[in-house]
Amino acid sequence: MSHILWKSLVVSPAVLGATLLVSASAMAAPNTTKEVSAADKQAAVEIAPKAAEIIAQAAPSSDDAKVLDQVNRYSKEGSSNSQAQVTSVSQFSDVQPTDWAFQALQSLVERYGCIAGYPNGTYRGNRALTRYEFAAGLNACLDRVNELIATATADLVTKQDLATLQRLQEEFSAELATLRGRVDSLEARTAELEANQFSTTTKLVGEAIFAVSDAFGGRTGDANNTVFQDRVRLALETSFTGRDKLTTRLAAGNASAFSLRDQANTILNTPLNGTREGTQTYQVGSTGNNGVRIDRLTYEAPIGPAQVYLAASGGRHDHYAAVNNPYFHDGDDGGNGALTTFASESPIYRIGGGAGIAVNLPFSSGGSIFKPSSITLGYLASDANNPGNNTGLFNGSYAALGQLNFAVGDRLALAATYVHGYHAAGTALFDSGAGLNGNNGLTGGVVGTGQANYLGNTLVQTAANSNSYGVSAAFRPSNNLSLSGFVTYHDVNGVGAGDDFEAWSYGGGIALPDFGKRGNVLGIFAGAEPYARNRVTPGGYSGGNAPIHVEGFYKYRVSDNISVTPGVIWLRAPGQNNAEENAFIGTLRTTFTF
Repeated sequence: MSHILWKSLVVSPAVLGATLLVSASAMAAPNTTKEVSAADKQAAVEIAPKAAEIIAQAAPSSDDAKVLDQVNRYSKEGSSNSQAQVTSVSQFSDVQPTDWAFQALQSLVERYGCIAGYPNGTYRGNRALTRYEFAAGLNACLDRVNELIATATADLVTKQDLATLQRLQEEFSAELATLRGRVDSLEARTAELEANQFSTTTKLVGEAIFAVSDAFGGRTGDANNTVFQDRVRLALETSFTGRDKLTTRLAAGNASAFSLRDQANTILNTPLNGTREGTQTYQVGSTGNNGVRIDRLTYEAPIGPAQVYLAASGGRHDHYAAVNNPYFHDGDDGGNGALTTFASESPIYRIGGGAGIAVNLPFSSGGSIFKPSSITLGYLASDANNPGNNTGLFNGSYAALGQLNFAVGDRLALAATYVHGYHAAGTALFDSGAGLNGNNGLTGGVVGTGQANYLGNTLVQTAANSNSYGVSAAFRPSNNLSLSGFVTYHDVNGVGAGDDFEAWSYGGGIALPDFGKRGNVLGIFAGAEPYARNRVTPGGYSGGNAPIHVEGFYKYRVSDNISVTPGVIWLRAPGQNNAEENAFIGTLRTTFTF
């Protein structure tokens, strides 16, 4: 009986209750001689058909999908399963008097004290139990048996009851034998999977993006054709302690940005002037020919109250800093958020990147209007691996970030950000850590106009220092509405005459999560990509108008792992020249995650 009892751990809690009742009664029976009431006998007899029904329904299927589902449940054992003994079945909020098992549970709880519930007052009788839950129920029954033995209270069961229980065991013998065989087979197959898995500490996370896109409007429309592009990322996420994470990610893609043209058919986004308006997120990290490279190698771990972030390659500020742009931001340019790099996050997080260290330290968990609050500090160098002149970890391009994070209640998040950067000659202000290697797939920056990205004057590219300031906020007035926005100011000081300039950027978005279907998102974002007024760059571009960016998209969730996102991007006054033709970009993006 004990072997059968242990093998029944994948059965529902109702069957556990019936089985424990049989075991506990059988162990207590030798000490009893006193008759019980007819009602008690009847309650025991009524358990039989219902328990048989549950056994038949809960028995695992031999189907492979069922096996994998059981393996997945085993892998999550012990999470949120803290239990507490209850004294009345009425304490369970999810057990009603109309439930078929109500009387059986009432007997087990109030007469035998063999059922433990959850801290939130639920019983969860419609799900399979874990070993932890089984151990809690078994321990409660054993405690009850020990109590009966110690106090010689043996007036609960008679020899007639024992005979009834023995008949119940005989009645269930076939079902329990079948269940035991299926569980033995399941455990054998689980052991085989565990023995042949890639790693006990590592899991593979992947993303594949297919995108059909085209550009329209005047000369820009004439110069571009419909394209079918892709980007693939495969990440190995390893945990050594259960709280840390080592991320090793490979990336490949063939995407490139559209050629933006002015009225004279001159290219606005050449590498020389660096304009990157309308750049889409899947175009970042693309090698252009589907060549594979390591685009992220980072390690995150808690040290005391602080969360520490280390980047050996591909580090970015949005890996460790809160960007306050929910539903638009998806990791570092993932395929489930906004279409463009501008709508995804504030441009201030695009200044610098590469290798370095960051820490997030909480300093207030309550007691004030701002709770919780934290401070974020980070340092990333773009050419940390290069031992040459004016490169390396400290002598090359770098960006140091400091950010104060505040939360007001549960629905408002605020952040104030400062970034100090040094940019070597030949780089761009918003290069997202490309440095001299151009390893983001885009030369000259990933967001903003040429006037805001180009470092130097009209004659030569030079090095520069920058000080950038930004504020961001995210407000969720309801579960189906999210508002977010940012403003940034950038003060750039070059090393030569006429190299200094100022740049601005601002934007805001409205997201409607679960619009039309759970998991869908309707998003609209508008603002001005980074621009610098009245600044002349190579090619004679000196427009002073703000380049307005308007974007709308609808992410339709096909399944848990597939989403389709159609969207439109409107660029007014690209290149900061109000006389230039507007550009439109239409995209149909399909994202597979696994």
